[in-house]
Amino acid sequence: MTGRTRRQRQAAWNEPIIMEMSVPGERGFIPPGLDPEMEAPGAVEGDATGAATGDAVGEGRGDATGDASDITAIIPSSVRRTDPPRLPEIAQPRVLRHYTRLSQEVLGNDVSIDIGKGTCTLKYSPKVNERAARLSEMADIHPSQPEETVQGILQVMYEFEQVMKAISGMDRFSFQPGGGSQAIYANARVFRAYHQKRGEGAIRDEVITTVFSHPVNAACPATAGYKVITLLPGDKGYPDLDSLKRALSDRTAGFMVTNPEDTGIFNPEIDKFVASVHDAGGLCAYDQANANGILGMTRARDAGFDLCHFNLHKTFSCPHGSGGPGAAAMGASAELAVFLPVPLVERQGSAYRLVYDLPDSIGKVRAYHGAVQCVLRAYMWVLSLGAEGLREVAETAVLNNNYVLKKMLDIRGVGIPYADRRRIEQVRYTLAKMLEDTGVSTHDVRRRMPDFVTHYWTSHHPFLVPEPCTIEPAESYSKQDLDEYVAAIRQVSDEAYASPEFVRAAPHDSTIHRIKEEALDNPDMWAVTWRGYRRKKARGAYGGAVDGQDAC
Repeated sequence: MTGRTRRQRQAAWNEPIIMEMSVPGERGFIPPGLDPEMEAPGAVEGDATGAATGDAVGEGRGDATGDASDITAIIPSSVRRTDPPRLPEIAQPRVLRHYTRLSQEVLGNDVSIDIGKGTCTLKYSPKVNERAARLSEMADIHPSQPEETVQGILQVMYEFEQVMKAISGMDRFSFQPGGGSQAIYANARVFRAYHQKRGEGAIRDEVITTVFSHPVNAACPATAGYKVITLLPGDKGYPDLDSLKRALSDRTAGFMVTNPEDTGIFNPEIDKFVASVHDAGGLCAYDQANANGILGMTRARDAGFDLCHFNLHKTFSCPHGSGGPGAAAMGASAELAVFLPVPLVERQGSAYRLVYDLPDSIGKVRAYHGAVQCVLRAYMWVLSLGAEGLREVAETAVLNNNYVLKKMLDIRGVGIPYADRRRIEQVRYTLAKMLEDTGVSTHDVRRRMPDFVTHYWTSHHPFLVPEPCTIEPAESYSKQDLDEYVAAIRQVSDEAYASPEFVRAAPHDSTIHRIKEEALDNPDMWAVTWRGYRRKKARGAYGGAVDGQDAC
């Protein structure tokens, strides 16, 4: 298969939405009745006051004494449903067939070469790690259990924190953020807490970032109430130091940057950027979601950063999950550790405990302790590699990326901006020449690539690189895998120059021929819940199309 494309025709089941499969009275599971002793009066102990009306006592405890079969007696009336939830009524075999069919209509790491997912660092997650995360000892624990009953996962969290401290040079870590964007938002809140404690919170209201950093480095501080200043690249592909200095002032709260940026270019002067921000009284946060190519080579704290985060669902092999369940390891210097989200984990003698007593903490940014299953997977992945293995991950990712770069530049119509700059572990290419020559755009290529059982990503908006295509091979893929992906791009290029209409009419073998791309920028067409979809359909948002075939 080396250098050859893979012929396939993706399964298309024309599968309806599961809510549309509901049949009144059909059941997949019938729960057993209560045991006789549970039905006896007094089986549920507590304060009976208000039980007859369902009102809570003791500020919402909802305690009750009485028959456990009448569970509503202990639920405050203010939080009871007025109507039962409208769940699908469907038998188990149909549920199984439904989701198995859907699994055959998607692409993913287990069935396709996902190096075209852009900046998402998709890599292989060892199945033994997945198995461990699904063991009952992990999956069935409850976040409200007493600490003495969950010492195992607390030990994992504590020991993984020591690993992350060694990798980054930071002094403390919180695993509460649910992903990179939530960690960046938490970093922005740390900026504010730090400056408020120093009496400068009202003055320092600006955050600086760069245009090729992940867009959340602008969006999250804006969400936190900051004015955002975005630096544009110079002739080296990243902003020059003077442009940063011109943006600095006594209003600067901090600097947020991805390095290497999403072009794959690493800023070698990053320590000078950090020093300049510090001289102006600001803080610096390192978005290390692109750290896959620099593990064991550079450390955030060594460059002077005060905060950083890693995406465990990217760099540390946890499945990406299309945005969840993700986890971010958020690190801080000793000075800023007091502001980290709680809880943190500490060891006392031979036991581990959760620490909430941090008066300066920004508090929680999500429920409970974060996605601890991701922490477990990442911990196992690191232990299986060791320090030398982590560095080899980075070296292999860089090697794979530069191998693909050389092959891609041999394809007609493909180029790169800032051609004299070295790339780390991803590249943002441009297909502007192909569009000029053939009329085939990067969007047309994107629609053709699923016919080769793979994915293709353009870039974040705005398209500063014209007709962009972003590829990140990571370390999981073999030379044969890389050759197959590049061969698919080469074939599409050949088709564009020989028969552009054929490419523009793609996909030809995918599940869905065309999505309504104009709907992506129209919130009136979005439907993320069944109820929302029904409401919008009733208003005619989908033009009377068939149910299940028209929602974005």
